[in-house]
Amino acid sequence: MEKNDFCFSTLTPDLLLDALDSINVRAESGLLALNSYENRVYQFKAEDGARYVTKFYRSERWRDEQIEEEHQFTQELADNEIPVAAPLNINGKTLHTFNGHRFALFPSVGGRQFEVDNFDQLEWVGRYLGRIHLVGQRQPFQHRPTMGLDEYVYQPRKLLEHSQFIPDHLKNVFFADLDLLIKNLEQHWSTNWQAIRLHGDCHPGNILWRDGPMFVDLDDARNGPAVQDLWMLLNGERADQLAQLDTLLEAYGEFADFDQRQLQLIEPLRGLRMVHYMAWLAKRWEDPAFPRAFPWFADAKYWEGQVLAFKEQIASLHDAPLQLMPQW
Repeated sequence: MEKNDFCFSTLTPDLLLDALDSINVRAESGLLALNSYENRVYQFKAEDGARYVTKFYRSERWRDEQIEEEHQFTQELADNEIPVAAPLNINGKTLHTFNGHRFALFPSVGGRQFEVDNFDQLEWVGRYLGRIHLVGQRQPFQHRPTMGLDEYVYQPRKLLEHSQFIPDHLKNVFFADLDLLIKNLEQHWSTNWQAIRLHGDCHPGNILWRDGPMFVDLDDARNGPAVQDLWMLLNGERADQLAQLDTLLEAYGEFADFDQRQLQLIEPLRGLRMVHYMAWLAKRWEDPAFPRAFPWFADAKYWEGQVLAFKEQIASLHDAPLQLMPQW
């Protein structure tokens, strides 16, 4: 296959329409760009009167078999009556190519924002996450990665070391504190968990509400610990998080068992995400969409803030992990 354009510079409106036409889908309305940075995602109304979303995948991220494996998992969830936005099968395929670009078509599944402080909604989400993980336990991904320090810490650290973003006057303290954070992450990270297929990026922005939750964007799906799909739904003070966690896990337990030892991974996972996020922005910076959306990333104040964030996260790693009282 012809190599795709990493920065989507060739993804013109005419190419978008021609790509859709290649799978016999004709847009009646203009293509509305949706909020997505990793890929390019557009909503439109087709001649058949239905509304669709098309996703054009960034090159050099996932191989074809990895995207197809995500599609298969999403369809498996849908087949088990779990509300997910699954790609449409057209002519026996869910992943299509046109002029070197890979894309998929989804039904448009609008909804309002999931309310993280609404315990009724949180209970629904916990119940469905239990069902998602019950399916995810059946077999691991074969082509997608398993969460670990290499992808989330070691590779990002190397990329940041060779980037031009960290101001010279901060480099010594930045990398000294980053290395101290990594050392603490190594001490607190554990692989004593069952690797299951996960949503992978289950933050509130990837859950829509339409008389119940609708899970979208499984682009980050991978193998990992179940708690990865839970911890980003917690917010506020410790007492708030304990109440939210209790609601989530009580509902989750109606469908799947949860190993409470995984609660010790919440702060390590937060640290992994922190390091990975910086490297993700640095790696994508040549895409013009990133400097426009994240101008603060090139500001020295951001990097000064990260040094402080490293220290705070190290302290959090040494705090007692969230722990629920046993249920009798």
